Amino acid sequence: MALSRLVLWRHGETDYNATGRLQGHLDSALTETGLNQARFAVPVLAGFEPEIVVASDLQRARNTAGVFTSSTDIPLRIDERLRETHLGKWQGLTTAEVDQEWPGAVTVWRTDPTYTPPDGESRVEVAERAIEVVREVDAEFSGTVMLCAHGGLISALTGRLLDLPVQSWSQLGGISNCHWTVFTRRNDRWRLTSYNAGTTR
Repeated sequence: MALSRLVLWRHGETDYNATGRLQGHLDSALTETGLNQARFAVPVLAGFEPEIVVASDLQRARNTAGVFTSSTDIPLRIDERLRETHLGKWQGLTTAEVDQEWPGAVTVWRTDPTYTPPDGESRVEVAERAIEVVREVDAEFSGTVMLCAHGGLISALTGRLLDLPVQSWSQLGGISNCHWTVFTRRNDRWRLTSYNAGTTR
């Protein structure tokens, strides 16, 4: 078996997104805006006809995926390896608060995927655990699989799937809430066909 397409979908807006706080492994909740973003995305994402949706176990991704699967009757699988980057001591803080205690560290973290926040993990480590999930569904399914996860994980996994040099990963832009990235396979290689796509609502 081998997938022909992989869709990476970021969760909807959370209370932490709305207040500008770093989430990492903190289990923040979707706002009503976030739930609506997921509802608006369903008709477009359904057009990809995924065989299964695999979601991070954090409720913001799990509940976003649930909006889709409850509307389409497509199976949902939960996998903690799709969690966002563990940000250690930075979790729950704003970037301004991080900069006060760790001057310049946010800039380094944004530009160097090998940088590890204190007591956290690097984006390289995130990509390695996420690609394990891709390999497993690639061996199990032959059509389209959708992963519902987090912005940092999606951009790191994108760099990894494209075999980009690690220091080039930061050139990939961020992923907006409830936006998605699509890969299609050609000659046994993943090709990026859309990045940070979304609905107009």
